[in-house]
Amino acid sequence: MVTTVEPEPDEVRPEPKIPGNNAVRMHNGAVSFTMLAVVVAIGLLGPLLAQPRGWHIPIVLGELIAGVVLGRTGFGYLTASDTLFTFLADIGFGLVMFVAGTHVPVRDESLRRAIRPGLLRAVLTGLVATGLAFALNAVFDTGHVPLYAVLMASSSAALILPIVDSLGLGGRPVVELLPQVAIADAACIVALPLAIDPPHAGRAALGALAVIGAGVVVFVLLNKAERSGVRRRVHDVSEDRLFAVELRISLVVLFALAGLATATHVSIMLAGFVFGLAVAAVGEPRRLARQLFALTEGFLGPVFFVWLGASLELRELGTKPAFIALGVLLGVGAVISHLSGALTRQPISISALAAAQLGVPVAAATVGTSLHVLEPGESSALLLGALVTIAVSTIAGGIAVRRGLVAEKAP
Repeated sequence: MVTTVEPEPDEVRPEPKIPGNNAVRMHNGAVSFTMLAVVVAIGLLGPLLAQPRGWHIPIVLGELIAGVVLGRTGFGYLTASDTLFTFLADIGFGLVMFVAGTHVPVRDESLRRAIRPGLLRAVLTGLVATGLAFALNAVFDTGHVPLYAVLMASSSAALILPIVDSLGLGGRPVVELLPQVAIADAACIVALPLAIDPPHAGRAALGALAVIGAGVVVFVLLNKAERSGVRRRVHDVSEDRLFAVELRISLVVLFALAGLATATHVSIMLAGFVFGLAVAAVGEPRRLARQLFALTEGFLGPVFFVWLGASLELRELGTKPAFIALGVLLGVGAVISHLSGALTRQPISISALAAAQLGVPVAAATVGTSLHVLEPGESSALLLGALVTIAVSTIAGGIAVRRGLVAEKAP
């Protein structure tokens, strides 16, 4: 009897772990250092398109286009479904909304005095937007009346305030515009989680209240630290020893609020925006503002917008031309909704400027895609509508300058 001995399989030895070399590699479309380099590099298309000052094109537009070219719509190099890529994009999303919150001038005395007319116009815009949302739903039958109403009623402080500053706009109509934009921006960010998933609106409302309540607690603590001088002492030591303590604390709070938002089924955008408002209400230190600007605009912000562009399948718009019409009509509807401000003697150019939106449509596309509540191509339609409002607002800003709505120069 001959006994055959089966050869033992080669021993599989684990690959040695090298400190600092445990990053994910490029494998089947996964994120790698090379891919991150490509993402940041193509993100430079944003500053290139925004360089001509007369165009007033937001940087994020170029970043979105870059993502589209290398994502699902284009060459397919970027895989938006990759877990790490998505996680980095979520961090960038939270930081983008945080920076947007800090741009709201809540400490401006003139803004406080203009709250009443601003609130009136924001409410009037919301009513018109709701009526138009019903009309759009009657045509396209998507069942997203609340979502369309929120989109068309929204304004983007992160877009409008830089346009106002770059053009030197001023005067009473512009002062009254600021609270209108701030109120619309904040209200629509809070309302979006309720509108995008109506069956779970109750859960989303409780989650939103939890995040807002936590933001109020953060404001109270920050305000106390500011008044007691603790923040100043920490700032001096941090600046002298290069500890970046304020940046570290800010990131801890932001991530904690984002964790609360995730646990309560609320979008990260609310966590970032609420924290940004709290910091703006207390007063953001210049050094912290520079650090957060560098972190957001230099890396994580572009990662998010490139990821968003990569996640879009614009070819679906070709297969469903109706969604092209939906996107255009959402943008036109947003402009019409904000032009209702003319009924309160607001200059038409300022009313049209108030229609600029990006954060809420971007959030709607992101959250709606992740929750699978949007039809294929509908998320792209939402962003198309936002681009229409940006184009109109850019033109409106130039008209406002020609109409003499500029700030008086100091003698």
